Amino acid sequence: MNRAVALPHEVRDLARRLGATDDASLLSVTLTQRGAMRHRPAGRAIRFRAAQTIDLRQTGFEWQATLGPFGCISVTDALKSGKADLSVRVFRRLRIGGVRGGPAAAKGEIMRYLAELAWAPDAILCNATLVWTVIDERTLRVSAGQGDGRGQVELRLDESGRIDSVAARDRPRKEGSRFVERPWRGHFRNYRKYQGRWLPFSGEVGWVLDEGAFTAWHGEILSWTCR
Repeated sequence: MNRAVALPHEVRDLARRLGATDDASLLSVTLTQRGAMRHRPAGRAIRFRAAQTIDLRQTGFEWQATLGPFGCISVTDALKSGKADLSVRVFRRLRIGGVRGGPAAAKGEIMRYLAELAWAPDAILCNATLVWTVIDERTLRVSAGQGDGRGQVELRLDESGRIDSVAARDRPRKEGSRFVERPWRGHFRNYRKYQGRWLPFSGEVGWVLDEGAFTAWHGEILSWTCR
Protein backbone atom coordinates (compact mmCIF):
# COMPACT_ATOMS: atom_id res chain seq x y z
CA MET A 1 0.00 0.00 0.00
CA ASN A 2 1.19 3.49 -0.80
CA ARG A 3 2.62 5.13 2.34
CA ALA A 4 0.60 8.33 1.87
CA VAL A 5 -2.66 6.43 1.41
CA ALA A 6 -2.07 4.53 4.67
CA LEU A 7 -1.76 7.73 6.70
CA PRO A 8 -4.75 9.38 8.44
CA HIS A 9 -6.21 11.99 6.12
CA GLU A 10 -5.42 14.71 8.68
CA VAL A 11 -1.73 13.83 8.37
CA ARG A 12 -1.88 13.74 4.57
CA ASP A 13 -3.57 17.15 4.64
CA LEU A 14 -0.79 18.54 6.85
CA ALA A 15 1.85 17.25 4.44
CA ARG A 16 -0.03 18.77 1.49
CA ARG A 17 -0.31 22.16 3.19
CA LEU A 18 3.42 22.16 3.94
CA GLY A 19 4.26 21.27 0.33
CA ALA A 20 5.73 17.85 1.14
CA THR A 21 6.21 15.20 -1.55
CA ASP A 22 6.85 11.46 -1.49
CA ASP A 23 9.49 11.70 -4.22
CA ALA A 24 11.51 8.49 -3.93
CA SER A 25 14.69 10.27 -4.98
CA LEU A 26 14.73 12.55 -1.93
CA LEU A 27 16.76 11.25 1.01
CA SER A 28 17.51 14.11 3.38
CA VAL A 29 17.26 17.78 4.27
CA THR A 30 20.36 19.87 4.93
CA LEU A 31 20.13 23.23 6.66
CA THR A 32 22.25 25.80 8.45
CA GLN A 33 21.30 27.75 11.56
CA ARG A 34 22.45 30.38 13.97
CA GLY A 35 21.14 31.13 17.43
CA ALA A 36 21.85 30.76 21.13
CA MET A 37 21.36 28.08 23.76
CA ARG A 38 21.77 27.48 27.47
CA HIS A 39 21.46 24.44 29.73
CA ARG A 40 20.08 26.03 32.90
CA PRO A 41 17.53 28.78 33.60
CA ALA A 42 20.18 31.06 35.08
CA GLY A 43 22.88 30.00 32.64
CA ARG A 44 24.47 32.36 30.15
CA ALA A 45 23.18 32.03 26.60
CA ILE A 46 25.93 30.91 24.23
CA ARG A 47 25.73 31.78 20.56
CA PHE A 48 26.24 29.05 17.96
CA ARG A 49 26.29 28.37 14.25
CA ALA A 50 25.30 24.91 13.05
CA ALA A 51 24.74 22.65 10.08
CA GLN A 52 22.23 19.82 10.24
CA THR A 53 21.19 16.85 8.14
CA ILE A 54 17.74 15.31 8.73
CA ASP A 55 16.90 11.91 7.23
CA LEU A 56 13.63 11.63 5.33
CA ARG A 57 13.44 7.83 5.07
CA GLN A 58 14.43 6.89 8.62
CA THR A 59 14.43 8.49 12.06
CA GLY A 60 17.88 10.03 12.18
CA PHE A 61 19.79 13.31 12.07
CA GLU A 62 23.18 14.89 12.66
CA TRP A 63 23.66 18.41 14.06
CA GLN A 64 27.13 19.93 14.12
CA ALA A 65 27.66 23.27 15.83
CA THR A 66 30.50 25.57 16.76
CA LEU A 67 30.33 27.91 19.74
CA GLY A 68 32.44 29.69 22.29
CA PRO A 69 35.35 32.09 21.68
CA PHE A 70 36.46 31.86 18.03
CA GLY A 71 34.30 28.76 17.62
CA CYS A 72 36.70 26.71 19.73
CA ILE A 73 33.97 24.37 21.03
CA SER A 74 32.38 21.92 18.62
CA VAL A 75 29.23 19.93 19.39
CA THR A 76 27.90 16.94 17.47
CA ASP A 77 24.40 15.79 18.32
CA ALA A 78 23.22 12.79 16.32
CA LEU A 79 20.78 9.92 16.09
CA LYS A 80 22.01 7.10 13.87
CA SER A 81 20.52 3.62 13.53
CA GLY A 82 18.41 4.28 16.63
CA LYS A 83 21.37 5.23 18.81
CA ALA A 84 22.19 8.63 20.28
CA ASP A 85 25.65 10.13 19.96
CA LEU A 86 26.44 13.48 21.57
CA SER A 87 29.99 14.77 21.85
CA VAL A 88 31.54 18.06 22.92
CA ARG A 89 35.12 18.79 21.87
CA VAL A 90 37.68 21.57 22.17
CA PHE A 91 39.32 22.51 18.86
CA ARG A 92 37.56 19.46 17.36
CA ARG A 93 40.01 17.11 19.06
CA LEU A 94 39.81 16.89 22.84
CA ARG A 95 36.51 15.35 23.92
CA ILE A 96 35.29 17.06 27.10
CA GLY A 97 31.79 15.60 27.36
CA GLY A 98 28.99 13.74 25.70
CA VAL A 99 26.69 10.75 25.70
CA ARG A 100 26.72 7.55 23.66
CA GLY A 101 23.95 4.96 23.50
CA GLY A 102 21.29 4.06 26.05
CA PRO A 103 17.51 4.05 25.72
CA ALA A 104 16.98 7.36 27.55
CA ALA A 105 19.37 9.21 25.26
CA ALA A 106 17.82 7.56 22.20
CA LYS A 107 14.33 8.52 23.34
CA GLY A 108 15.37 12.14 23.73
CA GLU A 109 16.93 12.25 20.28
CA ILE A 110 13.93 10.59 18.66
CA MET A 111 11.71 13.24 20.24
CA ARG A 112 13.96 15.95 18.81
CA TYR A 113 13.63 14.40 15.33
CA LEU A 114 9.83 14.27 15.65
CA ALA A 115 9.64 17.86 16.87
CA GLU A 116 11.69 19.05 13.88
CA LEU A 117 9.40 17.57 11.22
CA ALA A 118 8.42 21.17 10.43
CA TRP A 119 11.94 21.51 8.96
CA ALA A 120 11.72 18.19 7.09
CA PRO A 121 8.05 17.98 6.01
CA ASP A 122 8.73 15.38 3.31
CA ALA A 123 9.48 12.89 6.12
CA ILE A 124 5.78 12.97 6.99
CA LEU A 125 5.13 11.04 3.77
CA CYS A 126 8.49 9.29 3.33
CA ASN A 127 9.39 7.96 6.80
CA ALA A 128 7.47 4.71 7.28
CA THR A 129 8.71 4.32 10.88
CA LEU A 130 6.53 7.21 12.11
CA VAL A 131 3.26 6.32 13.84
CA TRP A 132 0.52 8.97 13.80
CA THR A 133 -2.51 9.51 16.04
CA VAL A 134 -5.11 12.22 15.47
CA ILE A 135 -6.05 13.88 18.78
CA ASP A 136 -8.34 16.55 17.35
CA GLU A 137 -8.57 18.77 14.28
CA ARG A 138 -5.55 20.83 15.35
CA THR A 139 -3.50 18.32 17.35
CA LEU A 140 -1.53 15.31 16.06
CA ARG A 141 0.64 12.88 17.98
CA VAL A 142 3.63 11.26 16.28
CA SER A 143 5.88 8.56 17.72
CA ALA A 144 8.85 6.40 16.74
CA GLY A 145 11.33 3.99 18.29
CA GLN A 146 10.94 0.82 20.31
CA GLY A 147 10.75 -0.21 23.95
CA ASP A 148 12.23 2.18 26.50
CA GLY A 149 13.69 4.20 23.64
CA ARG A 150 10.33 5.01 22.11
CA GLY A 151 9.43 8.70 22.03
CA GLN A 152 6.39 10.74 21.08
CA VAL A 153 5.49 14.40 20.76
CA GLU A 154 2.31 16.34 20.07
CA LEU A 155 2.18 18.78 17.18
CA ARG A 156 -0.24 21.68 17.52
CA LEU A 157 -1.36 23.36 14.30
CA ASP A 158 -2.00 27.06 13.78
CA GLU A 159 -4.98 28.64 12.03
CA SER A 160 -3.33 28.01 8.65
CA GLY A 161 -2.91 24.33 9.46
CA ARG A 162 0.89 24.49 9.81
CA ILE A 163 2.92 23.25 12.77
CA ASP A 164 2.85 25.99 15.38
CA SER A 165 4.10 24.26 18.52
CA VAL A 166 5.40 20.95 19.83
CA ALA A 167 5.12 19.46 23.29
CA ALA A 168 6.05 16.40 25.30
CA ARG A 169 5.64 15.54 28.96
CA ASP A 170 8.58 13.19 29.28
CA ARG A 171 11.64 14.11 27.23
CA PRO A 172 14.78 12.82 28.98
CA ARG A 173 17.13 15.60 30.13
CA LYS A 174 20.72 14.92 31.21
CA GLU A 175 21.10 16.16 34.78
CA GLY A 176 24.44 15.26 36.29
CA SER A 177 25.08 11.57 35.69
CA ARG A 178 21.46 10.59 35.00
CA PHE A 179 18.53 11.37 32.74
CA VAL A 180 15.36 12.87 34.20
CA GLU A 181 12.14 13.00 32.18
CA ARG A 182 10.88 16.59 32.03
CA PRO A 183 8.12 18.48 30.21
CA TRP A 184 9.49 19.99 27.02
CA ARG A 185 7.95 22.33 24.45
CA GLY A 186 8.75 24.45 21.45
CA HIS A 187 7.33 26.98 19.01
CA PHE A 188 7.88 27.68 15.30
CA ARG A 189 7.54 31.10 13.70
CA ASN A 190 8.19 33.09 10.53
CA TYR A 191 6.81 30.66 7.94
CA ARG A 192 7.90 31.27 4.36
CA LYS A 193 7.37 29.35 1.14
CA TYR A 194 10.78 28.10 0.05
CA GLN A 195 11.65 25.48 -2.57
CA GLY A 196 7.99 24.57 -2.73
CA ARG A 197 7.61 23.99 1.03
CA TRP A 198 6.17 26.11 3.81
CA LEU A 199 8.99 26.24 6.37
CA PRO A 200 9.35 28.06 9.71
CA PHE A 201 12.53 30.11 9.57
CA SER A 202 12.78 30.58 13.32
CA GLY A 203 11.95 28.57 16.41
CA GLU A 204 12.67 27.91 20.05
CA VAL A 205 12.45 25.03 22.52
CA GLY A 206 12.64 24.88 26.30
CA TRP A 207 12.17 22.83 29.42
CA VAL A 208 9.76 23.05 32.34
CA LEU A 209 11.77 22.39 35.49
CA ASP A 210 10.84 22.45 39.17
CA GLU A 211 11.96 26.08 39.34
CA GLY A 212 9.98 27.05 36.26
CA ALA A 213 10.08 27.12 32.46
CA PHE A 214 12.95 28.49 30.38
CA THR A 215 14.02 28.69 26.75
CA ALA A 216 16.99 26.40 26.19
CA TRP A 217 17.47 26.97 22.45
CA HIS A 218 16.39 29.55 19.92
CA GLY A 219 17.58 30.00 16.39
CA GLU A 220 16.89 30.87 12.79
CA ILE A 221 17.37 29.01 9.53
CA LEU A 222 19.98 30.48 7.18
CA SER A 223 19.78 27.93 4.34
CA TRP A 224 17.70 24.85 3.50
CA THR A 225 17.94 22.19 0.81
CA CYS A 226 16.08 18.94 0.19
CA ARG A 227 17.94 16.34 -1.84
